[in-house]
Amino acid sequence: MTTTQPAAQAPAEPRHGLRLFAIWIVLALAADLVIWFAWKPHLPPGDMSDAARHQQFDIAVMAVSGAPVIVFVLLYFVYSIVVWRAKPGDDGDGAPIYGNTKVQATWIVGTTVIVLWLFVFGTVELVAPAGAGAGEGPSPIWKLAGTQSATWTPNTNTMLQVQVIGQEWTWTYRYPQFGGMESTALYLPVDTPVTFHVTSLDVIHSFWAYQLGVKADANPQVDNVAYVTPKSLGSVTVRCNELCGLWHGAMFNYGHVVTQSAFQSWASGVQSREQGDGVLAALPPYALTYDPTVIPQLGKNIVTIDGITGAAGYYYPPSDPVTP
Repeated sequence: MTTTQPAAQAPAEPRHGLRLFAIWIVLALAADLVIWFAWKPHLPPGDMSDAARHQQFDIAVMAVSGAPVIVFVLLYFVYSIVVWRAKPGDDGDGAPIYGNTKVQATWIVGTTVIVLWLFVFGTVELVAPAGAGAGEGPSPIWKLAGTQSATWTPNTNTMLQVQVIGQEWTWTYRYPQFGGMESTALYLPVDTPVTFHVTSLDVIHSFWAYQLGVKADANPQVDNVAYVTPKSLGSVTVRCNELCGLWHGAMFNYGHVVTQSAFQSWASGVQSREQGDGVLAALPPYALTYDPTVIPQLGKNIVTIDGITGAAGYYYPPSDPVTP
């Protein structure tokens, strides 16, 4: 009598989805902790102002949101190579796959949630810091809280008005609350809401105060408004971030965030000095924009008076509307 041996059963397939999820949650959590506690404090542009802090926070949040996705993609790639690769000598085809409703639904729901989350988060972070340090044009949609006044004094919530003027290839700054005096150095008081009025006298420039998280295009005949509140003392690098000609790379200078009392002393001192030197009389009346072809007050003397250097170095006189 012949006895038939039962066929050997194939080993049960492990629950790959559960395996992947368990490994993924550990790696994703570790990656997010490293990003938040080790990487975030060093992210640009730093935390020197409210706008910069929001930008640093935004980058960290997006990195924390994206890290689990990257970890899952890499994990699935490695897991597939290790677990599902063909065994030596196996030349057969894999089992046909016609779709998986759970996987498809999970993918659609997951990606939808991520996109909607980033949309809501990005909108809130644009509104909360009054435009996130970006230029908003002459009529800002979001405005920084602060008191508008023709004068500025320390220890108040009065907004400091600073006009940023770009010209090939230098930046100058006018302070209308201090008689419209002009300086080649940017000084700001700490813990004070600041309104930048950014404009240009020739071509398109872009005012980029890196550590403050401020970036606003400087266009001729346009008043581009940006807001910021410096939160800590220190130096600021100001660069032009728009290709503006031969010496574009050399168009930078430095600013300083100082105490409110130190700023008051500096601004009042510059105003008094320029009144005595004749600079305020030579400067055109303060305005949000200037037409460089119709300013008779300025000429080559401003170069030595105000210390402005560059290819232009002063507003275009009416006698030569093209080359100063």
